[in-house]
Amino acid sequence: MKKNWLALTSVGLLSTLVLSACGGSSSSAPKTKDGKIEVEFWFAGGKTAVNVWKDIIKDYNKSQDKYEIKAVTQADYGETYTKLQAAIAGNKAPDLVLLDTAPSRNLDKKKLLVDINELAKDDKDFKEDNYLQVFADQGKNKDGKRYGLPAYGTTQVMYYNQEAFKTANIQPDSIKTWQDMGKAAQAIKDTGKFKYGWEPMWGQYNLIDASLSNDAKMFSEDGKTVTINDKEWVEVWEQFRSWIHDDKTMTVNSGGQGWEYWYKTIDDVLDNTAGGYIGSSGDQADLDFKKVQAMEQPAWDADSKSAPAADALLMDVLAKSTKDEQKGAYDFMKYFTNVENQVKWTKAVGYVAVNKAITENTDYKAYVKENPQALVPFEQAKHGSVLPIDPTDGAIYDALKIAADKVELENVPAQKALDDAQKTAQKALDKALEK
Repeated sequence: MKKNWLALTSVGLLSTLVLSACGGSSSSAPKTKDGKIEVEFWFAGGKTAVNVWKDIIKDYNKSQDKYEIKAVTQADYGETYTKLQAAIAGNKAPDLVLLDTAPSRNLDKKKLLVDINELAKDDKDFKEDNYLQVFADQGKNKDGKRYGLPAYGTTQVMYYNQEAFKTANIQPDSIKTWQDMGKAAQAIKDTGKFKYGWEPMWGQYNLIDASLSNDAKMFSEDGKTVTINDKEWVEVWEQFRSWIHDDKTMTVNSGGQGWEYWYKTIDDVLDNTAGGYIGSSGDQADLDFKKVQAMEQPAWDADSKSAPAADALLMDVLAKSTKDEQKGAYDFMKYFTNVENQVKWTKAVGYVAVNKAITENTDYKAYVKENPQALVPFEQAKHGSVLPIDPTDGAIYDALKIAADKVELENVPAQKALDDAQKTAQKALDKALEK
């Protein structure tokens, strides 16, 4: 549901990974009993997502007689990356892996991933333009190498309680800005039937989204100064503090084990405690759309544009694999991201499809006509932002997480919380730039 910002933390392991990569790809690929080239694929996801992955893999294996995808599921994206590092060091890595953008970027820096453009150079059917740019760009480095192909995307959208909006006489399409949402939250609370008008999701990312929609920047133009305490940030975070602690029209569920806080937030909306919340596109499998409906995140104010983050999950091909395994991995990536499978994926799981052509698919058109909420994340992703790269391996986002807790849970003024965060983040950035 949320991004896991992970980084390589062991210098010794990093050295081992680089050394193991220097050997190049192996010469021969393992084959199945019926002579197909075996391609090992590591991935993670919730129960529904894993089942859909397996269904598509099964269909792919039946669709041709050259490659066989061997599915290996992991507990989550973080575990996938942790195990992958050890597997690379031990020369037991898979051929294809599904990862968040930050781990993918780290692996690319160590030259552990194949350039997918090279695999696709003789394929006349492959076109980068087929993919939503906001997701496709997250798999490319500054030199133009495509080290990852997006499998699907995630973005945080607004889920509102239909009864709450009706009772408070609010039209969803009237919510153009967060200022409109603030007024709507007050109106919902004033009905006396709902304790809270709205519930942001605990953590820094909802606040970052709203800040991005206020044209906030994380760094100065030269990349040497962290700017998370600039007025564009402070204005947004202080307004949320006021809504939560002064007006008490909003609240944040926090703590608990695992995703407990997330599901408590969903439950508050479904049981008429709150008028709505901000959640993942992947929440759609858990929601009752007879009670709730979805809409895009708004702009911050009348002078800004909606620009919440849109995050890609990338399929990466390992450089240590044989040429045949790499070709098989590429062939499957194409299969997974074709229109039919992207439609199957997004209908079943709710995460955002990356193939733009799904909107022309007859099956998908009929589906979104009956389920308009399904199109909301896809449309929002078209104007989404790419989360800024944290060159400190996560220290800046960690500082923002601490600041978010101060603002959301402790009622600390945003200026104070973000000033403290900026000092911590700046020290980390200075150290990173010295390397």
